[in-house]
Amino acid sequence: MMRTMFAVALATMSLFAANAAPADPAAVKRKIGQADYYVKEFEKEVERQKGGEKAVWRCKNDAVSRVKALKQEYPDAPEVQKLFLRVRTALMKSKGDYVEVDEAWTAYKRNEESLRKTIASFAEAEWKDLVARHGEKMLPKAFPTPDPNEVTVDDLEGSIVLIEDVRYPLNQFYGETGEYVFSGKPSSGFYYVDISSRDWLGPYEAVKRYRRNVDSGFEDVEAWTVLGRIETLVLENTHPGENSVGAATYGWVVKPIALYIPGHVLAVSDDEAESSGRYIGEEKVAAIKDAWYTVKSVPDDVSPEKLMEIFMTAIREKNYALYQACIDPERQKTPVAQDLLKYHWDLHQERFHREYVHATFDKAVITVIKGFDQDDDDENFFLTEDQKDTLERISGEKVEDARVESKAVDERGKQVGSPNPHHMIRRGGGRWYVEDYEIRF
Repeated sequence: MMRTMFAVALATMSLFAANAAPADPAAVKRKIGQADYYVKEFEKEVERQKGGEKAVWRCKNDAVSRVKALKQEYPDAPEVQKLFLRVRTALMKSKGDYVEVDEAWTAYKRNEESLRKTIASFAEAEWKDLVARHGEKMLPKAFPTPDPNEVTVDDLEGSIVLIEDVRYPLNQFYGETGEYVFSGKPSSGFYYVDISSRDWLGPYEAVKRYRRNVDSGFEDVEAWTVLGRIETLVLENTHPGENSVGAATYGWVVKPIALYIPGHVLAVSDDEAESSGRYIGEEKVAAIKDAWYTVKSVPDDVSPEKLMEIFMTAIREKNYALYQACIDPERQKTPVAQDLLKYHWDLHQERFHREYVHATFDKAVITVIKGFDQDDDDENFFLTEDQKDTLERISGEKVEDARVESKAVDERGKQVGSPNPHHMIRRGGGRWYVEDYEIRF
């Protein structure tokens, strides 16, 4: 206490010496104390972030404004200079830690872009051929649609139409005769693209596989180009419902032949393919990606830290089989669990495309959560060998938890957010597996 009072007294004296105008010592002391409080609180906030950046800092503005005012009023005062330097340091830390980016960290993005271009070139060539093959039966233009008052269904039997800018799911509706996506308007006529049959669902599922396995930058599609066959004419309200003000309108039902997203992918219906559809070039993807892989399996003696590195690599290199091999088998047993696996795979893919490119992992903290812990030096200090054997025998299978924290960085090397904890599990001294695979890096 005496030392603190002496320091404040010295600070106050130095303030008087540094300024010609007289100052109230009590007021100066109070200003320094208040500024010091907010600087300390700001420093604590920064420390809690562990190198991460926040959008809102509770005490930052108070710390900065108070020390700035003191610095302007008493520029040469030692105690004010100390506060000034502390704020400078805290400000730099609050912007997030950063590292030099290794080119190897972003190799997966270059590989992905190369694969996207390859599949896009296959799609473009096949699309041109597909349109040419249906040329004789294709309507010269999609809009305006054939007028139902002048043309019958028989007149359009076998006719093909190419519709651009099909807005799904925006223009999806459940009508009296089926589930459709409408394209058009009253002045130019309507097409109702049938999305309830395999003709749509097969290619649509293929596009989803393309996004999952090839192109993480491929956002959810809103505008599709549809090549389809005119089937029939129906009367539908595109905005059905009790409160709808729209009128029912005749429109031509179209069964899709292919879904095309220029620059990305072409998907077609195929009864022999997975989920009744495939995208052009899909059969070549596995061989192309296999040449990328820097890791292809998980060693039996893998450490928790190394397992997390392999898990990250599997996601970045789009190796779904390796991704599964990293994850606790107990969390993969049911169809629902498999769907969740794919859902979080998609989230991981998106984050490594938009938010961060790499993560580092600290040393694992291992805890026995079930069974006898042979490595607990504190407990074992009191036990005889016979007692240890007994406890090991009656405690059942040993289950261990490993906690590893990750720090993610973006393409500029800046840390993204605060460190995140990941948990791994090992049963009976076997191999480590990722347990909470949902956690972001």
